[in-house]
Amino acid sequence: MITLALSKGRIFDETLPLLAAAGIEVLEDPEKSRKLILPTNRADVRVVLVRASDVPTYVQFGGADMGVAGNDVLIEHGGHGLYQPLDLQIAKCHVSVAVQDGFDYAYAVRQGARLRVATKYTAIARDFFAQKGVHVDLVKLYGSMELAPLIGMADAIVDLVSTGNTLRANHLVEVERIMEISSQLVVNQAALRLKQAQLRPLIDVFAKASAKPV
Repeated sequence: MITLALSKGRIFDETLPLLAAAGIEVLEDPEKSRKLILPTNRADVRVVLVRASDVPTYVQFGGADMGVAGNDVLIEHGGHGLYQPLDLQIAKCHVSVAVQDGFDYAYAVRQGARLRVATKYTAIARDFFAQKGVHVDLVKLYGSMELAPLIGMADAIVDLVSTGNTLRANHLVEVERIMEISSQLVVNQAALRLKQAQLRPLIDVFAKASAKPV
């Protein structure tokens, strides 16, 4: 049995064409089913649904043989015990610094102000601001990041941005783009050795399918 860990949403939806290229079809809609383990049309392949931030952990500890996770999640996880054979070029977005409209971020940085930054991406934020020589206090949040500057809890946020609509709706503006994000295929290193005959062909098909122009 090959177990693939996916999270609901864009990653799940954009992984489906890659699975289809390998002749694999997920037989149930995760938005309609309460099941956390979904069957496919192949008896030897199943999909487990987990939180996006948990995908690397499930793969690392053998709960799944392979998974799909954004490189933001992998950076925060550290990538320990994972083989990362390819960038699938799906679920693209970016990580940015955003502030409330009207906050002079450039001036604060020039003056050497100590910024309070709300984020769930503490490793990415810490490294980014350290390289800039900006002193920050990080506030770890797991959601509703945009709220922090609006109520005076933070000067800035570091978060994923796709369309930017949520930022605009909450009167926030991007002031710096930190990094581009896309989803990576991750494989359990022990599974790759023990199930090489099953996993290698899948990796090869994913590589060919993800290389095709959209």
